[in-house]
Amino acid sequence: MTPGQEPYLRADKWLWYARFFKSRSIAAQAVSAGRVRVNGRKLSRASASVRVGDVLTVTIGRHVKVAQLLALGARRGPAAEAQTLYLILDES
Repeated sequence: MTPGQEPYLRADKWLWYARFFKSRSIAAQAVSAGRVRVNGRKLSRASASVRVGDVLTVTIGRHVKVAQLLALGARRGPAAEAQTLYLILDES
């Protein structure tokens, strides 16, 4: 990594690691369908990058979750580990 470049992760991978979706393919479909926003910008590709500090707005069914990324994560671990990756700012 060059100086000034922040680490990032694919949006679909992070959503799966953080247990917002049951599988990575479902997460990728949600991103492609426009149900995920990063810092207010609608994502169109599952390969879009997310970074620590980004604010994600995720629509799951009739529920909307707004979460700030606290960490990228390295794997899909247990729920307790997944909850350390984000802070819920709003949930409806």
